[in-house]
Amino acid sequence: MNQESELSFFIQLVKFGSLAATARELNLTPPAVSKRLARLEQRLGVRLLNRTTRSISLTAEGELYLSSAQRILAEIEEMERQVSSSRAEPRGLLRVNAPLGFGRTHISLAISSFVRRYPEVEVQLHLTDRPMNLPDDSIDVAIRFGELPDSRLIARKIAINRRRLCAAPAYLKAFGHPQTPEQLSQHNCIVLRQNDSAFGIWRLSQGKKSESIKVGGNLSTNDGEVALNWALEGHGILLRAEWNLARYLRSGQLVEILADYQTPPADVYAVYLERLNLSAKVSCFIEHLRDFFHDNIDRPNDSLAAWE
Repeated sequence: MNQESELSFFIQLVKFGSLAATARELNLTPPAVSKRLARLEQRLGVRLLNRTTRSISLTAEGELYLSSAQRILAEIEEMERQVSSSRAEPRGLLRVNAPLGFGRTHISLAISSFVRRYPEVEVQLHLTDRPMNLPDDSIDVAIRFGELPDSRLIARKIAINRRRLCAAPAYLKAFGHPQTPEQLSQHNCIVLRQNDSAFGIWRLSQGKKSESIKVGGNLSTNDGEVALNWALEGHGILLRAEWNLARYLRSGQLVEILADYQTPPADVYAVYLERLNLSAKVSCFIEHLRDFFHDNIDRPNDSLAAWE
């Protein structure tokens, strides 16, 4: 008799209230039930039940064993239910939160192909300029840049995000190429205000050396497409994700500057609560996002060697 069967047997014994009633329900003889209980108590080394010819009552150890047995079997049942549902066809309501510009230009397209593949899923996309709080705002999956320290959340990387500095040739012809990060403070920089990141602080590193440069200019926005258009029109230097810049760098409409310097990683993550880890709609959506970005992200050199 395995331990799960022992737990189930003991719960039934207490439920039916006597050895005779348990024997009838399990289609056993009363001596067989009594022997089975005795083996269980002998293995544990404690008495679980006080029993008479007509009734049983729990000892203190029996109460503890019953409580733990009920909890353990409930957890096993829930685990099996979740595993089974993870194999099922995804269906139901899926609520997604994403940053305003990124959600409009990228996540919306991924959702379009997702619902075409899984028509039983209803997706609600919430675009915000500040992250929504998952535990408080009834969001199933949130798209974030950078890892989160919250232990209640699971973060799956869906795309690598490297930011690059660039400007239009007309701007660089008029104001020159900055040769060091410090020189950025002397240029008109188009500042993108997003989430709670430090406004107007650009961090660049080369080897072990890292610098934080306070930049500014006469244009700032919370919309990445607006900032990109300003850069294309020659208004200043822009720091932007490489897949937004790729075709403009290839065509020469934008020129990369300070290419030897790295910016902090801002990889894209799908974040969700741990309890949704085995949800079919969540797991399928995240795998779809990974495949979508792997196949559709545009990079200046069309290289996916850094993809993880």
